[in-house]
Amino acid sequence: MQPITPTTYPLRQLFWEFTLNCNLNCRHCGSECIKAHRSDDMPLEDFLPVLDEIKQHQPDTKTIVFTLGGEPLVRPDVMRCGWEITHKGFYWGFVSNGMLIDGPTMRELSRCGLTSLAIDIDGLAPEHNWLRNSPIAFDRVYNAIQYIRRAPHLVWDVITCVNPRNLPHLPEIRRMLVEAGVKRWRIFTIIPMGRAEGHPELTITDDQLLQVMEFIRQTRLEGQIDLSYACEGYLGGYEGLVRKRHFRCQAGRNTASVRINGDISGCLSIRSHYDQGNIYRDSFWDVWQNRFRPYRDHSWMRTGECAECPVFDRCQGDGMHLRRDDGSLMRCHFNALKRAVANLKSTK
Repeated sequence: MQPITPTTYPLRQLFWEFTLNCNLNCRHCGSECIKAHRSDDMPLEDFLPVLDEIKQHQPDTKTIVFTLGGEPLVRPDVMRCGWEITHKGFYWGFVSNGMLIDGPTMRELSRCGLTSLAIDIDGLAPEHNWLRNSPIAFDRVYNAIQYIRRAPHLVWDVITCVNPRNLPHLPEIRRMLVEAGVKRWRIFTIIPMGRAEGHPELTITDDQLLQVMEFIRQTRLEGQIDLSYACEGYLGGYEGLVRKRHFRCQAGRNTASVRINGDISGCLSIRSHYDQGNIYRDSFWDVWQNRFRPYRDHSWMRTGECAECPVFDRCQGDGMHLRRDDGSLMRCHFNALKRAVANLKSTK
């Protein structure tokens, strides 16, 4: 590897596992959040020194701090946390299920410097409420859009987790979002981790993944809404067609995370044990500079189906969140799409 300097891997996104408490019990939750989680939230005072370290070593880079984990708005001091992050010169944002978003909440969040927000809409009412395990989840999040739209200086989008149940309704979901005034939309596919590991019916097939790619490609051509596929993995010929940038996992390269127990990792989507240190015993910046080799040199991933892969130089072993504890790959999007295309050709 090249010698590490403060500018070799600038930290552009820092995820903070803000809380593991949640007001929903979603079938697909990768974090396995519940309404009363066994772990206490990390005190703000424990997290702020991490920001001080980053500011000291990287004063000119505007790092975005995302609070993730459970539902951020159930944490009682969410506004104070946001204000302190802003006061230290960082941008901040979060992902929400929308259950607690109303006019006063959005005004207070704006006052505390909120700059980015993503909300989850996983289908029309029946599909969304099924996935979210709540009869009122859809109405709450759909109503939240009107308040989010009024927030000044806010970059926001809608996230949809595609599964076999809502896949047939993607055109209807698109129409609904466009009519609601949504400008940006991201599609994820569900990876079997966390609670989703116990729900195989949530994972789409190879052929369905190809359907998703074609839907995104066509939607982007039509231009009614800015739709993109999430940073799930390398997509071969669909790279550049379904999102703006070609895939390269940024976990540990430009993205780090601090888990609720202080563990330092590359991204909170990574549920396997690839932690590199802990803020309660290590300097965050030292860990960031010197202990992220598994994230920055993916040569160790050249095993299994990656061993002889002709596109490894472009894919680099796919996303770190797709690796199990033993290093094996949960799903290769490139091979899944290749199989789907072969299936399609064989039926013609």
